[in-house]
Amino acid sequence: EVHIKEPIEKEVNPRLLPGELLLCEASTVYKYTQDDGSNRGTYGKLVCTNFKIAFLDDDSASDDNEPQFKNKIVGENDITLQCVDQIYGVYDEKKKLLTGQLRKYPERLIIYCKDLRVFNFCLRYTKEEEVKRIVSGIVHHSQTPKLLKRLFLFSYASAAPNNADGRNQTVMFDTLEDWRDELERTKGNVKYKAVTTNEGYRVSEKLPLYFVVPICVSEESILKYEGRGIPIWCWSCPNGAALLKMSAFPKEQDDSTSQMQKAFLDGIYKTISKPPYELLKTDDLSSSLPSLQDIQTAYTRFKQLFLIDNSTDFWATDVKWFSLLESTNWLEIIRRVLKKAIEVAECLERQHTNVLLIEESATDLCCVISSLVQVMMDSYSRTKSGFQSLIQKEWVIGGHGFLDRCNHLHKSDKEEAPVFLLLLNCVWQLVQQYPPAFEFTETYLTVLSDSLYVPIFSTFFFNSQHQKDTNTSGESLKTQSGPFRFLTVWDWSVQFDPKAQAFLNNPLYAEKPKPDKSQRKTARFKHQRQLSLPLTQTKSSTKRGFFREETDHLIKNILGKRIGKFINSSDELPNSFREFYDGWHSKPVDYHGLLLPRIDGPEIKVWAQRYLRWIPEAQLHGGGTIATAAKILDLMEEVQSLQVKMDEEHSQAISGDLHSASVLSNSARLSSLFPFALLQRQSIKPALPTSTWKDLEDEDDLVKRDDEFVDLSDDMS
Repeated sequence: EVHIKEPIEKEVNPRLLPGELLLCEASTVYKYTQDDGSNRGTYGKLVCTNFKIAFLDDDSASDDNEPQFKNKIVGENDITLQCVDQIYGVYDEKKKLLTGQLRKYPERLIIYCKDLRVFNFCLRYTKEEEVKRIVSGIVHHSQTPKLLKRLFLFSYASAAPNNADGRNQTVMFDTLEDWRDELERTKGNVKYKAVTTNEGYRVSEKLPLYFVVPICVSEESILKYEGRGIPIWCWSCPNGAALLKMSAFPKEQDDSTSQMQKAFLDGIYKTISKPPYELLKTDDLSSSLPSLQDIQTAYTRFKQLFLIDNSTDFWATDVKWFSLLESTNWLEIIRRVLKKAIEVAECLERQHTNVLLIEESATDLCCVISSLVQVMMDSYSRTKSGFQSLIQKEWVIGGHGFLDRCNHLHKSDKEEAPVFLLLLNCVWQLVQQYPPAFEFTETYLTVLSDSLYVPIFSTFFFNSQHQKDTNTSGESLKTQSGPFRFLTVWDWSVQFDPKAQAFLNNPLYAEKPKPDKSQRKTARFKHQRQLSLPLTQTKSSTKRGFFREETDHLIKNILGKRIGKFINSSDELPNSFREFYDGWHSKPVDYHGLLLPRIDGPEIKVWAQRYLRWIPEAQLHGGGTIATAAKILDLMEEVQSLQVKMDEEHSQAISGDLHSASVLSNSARLSSLFPFALLQRQSIKPALPTSTWKDLEDEDDLVKRDDEFVDLSDDMS
């Protein structure tokens, strides 16, 4: 049975942004809704522009169906060209990856997106000519290499009126004053100085125009090796210890060159190791952390677990969820990165030692570790404007190659690595462990990760400040003169109206330190799938395994016959680290002081909102963290109205944006993955989804029972 909405009679045209051009379109395209093979869906028009691929049905024309959390730039059925991950064609029920020129055109098109949405289009009822045009158009514009100036970023900047003030309290770090202010804020100006040596990019095109170095480092030293071998300042701790980073010399050098470079480095180290500077600890991240290739491989495996377009696949993978999750190695990489950040924090905080992070270009893992350390140690970085300023300082101006790492131009897959996503995943661990410490929410982080693929902002579309500066001075189409005026992603009003922006702010942010022990136990999100891997002992006994002894063996079978050993972080940890880590966790949390993430086994979780938000089966209707948030917002609204009654004058001073309260008032209707997924159809768990189930005993009893959640956090104490 095929459930069909009648084809549209009225013409629906795409809403185009300034500079956006319609390139090709196809009518009578049938879009399947993610479902259990019942072929439900809707007819509409599929279009491709120089900005996006969009599906337009009759709902697109009406505003009645608008979600409360609506993006003004990218609609529910829009995919920006940069967000397309892979495109498959279906020929006679066989899936084939589509790239380059096509000889034969598919009857179905499946588009996998980088934000993990999956779109399924049937082209069986579409005219052959239109199928050829739309399929080849979509493949060409989203998958083939392109020139930087062909990005929609430039079309939009030349056609759109730029009245937005993108600064909104975010420090951009593109002026000398910004760096001097940051030095003053962190009390680093006694030992460090902002330099103008790179004005006109005479030192290096990879370095920003302005940066900070130890006062004792001369201009001559900076110029000598194009900035390599120079300690560049990231942040100063209140006790005077500082976090520095350095771009290493290439390893393959002839003897005389490497001798000269070694002598140069020794001179630099000597200068910055004597008073007034603290002792110096160097950390070569290329040897102590996974390589970029390992990170890319792990993430590629990990995202496959969530690119699910039907219920059958979901339940088939549910049976072996733990082993699949562990085999990706993604959670282990997050744990290793967080552990490294704690080690650095220990040197700065407890040992009063300067830490120098070393990496080949100092623009990848250096950015991750330095940002994490600042989020953990500086409460300013946990405010919205502080976190945005941190991303500007360490990543955008710091020279992280967003263009190459996100592969926006499809130039080289070898350069691709989700380094910035890795940071957001690590910050999310902290946000969900210590919600009151952050002014922003997990929704903010999810939206920020989506913004990586929206090419109307310059923030994530250049490799360096030099590349942006040299491409900004282009001719504008309309005025024929003057530089491009790019938008910054930090102006959230471009994407969201005030009501939607309320979801980015945490109503429970602790404005003042509250070292109350009772607040440490925050509500845990208990999902159908456990979102973290179970903890094993270093030598797991054959009898006990992962679960409590009283847990019956049937449950163990359900979770997969083989669940590999997940390393407990207490393995191979030096005593001083463990002492620092355990010592901190034994005290009440100061939400405005140092924050250390919990990194033992099950504490590292899957970022459910980002990765599961498009999968109906993974939703808890009327449950999850959003149900808690709804109750809290109701209570806050009540308190606020009482406050108004008590003292009208005082109520004027109370800040707090409660736009979201009205949206959340009926929490029973919301999904746990709100605001991205509203209430969708109920997915029915199949009685016997895979052959594995057939091997299990007591099948009838099993179907009636939900997956049992074993909370292993108690076992750790």
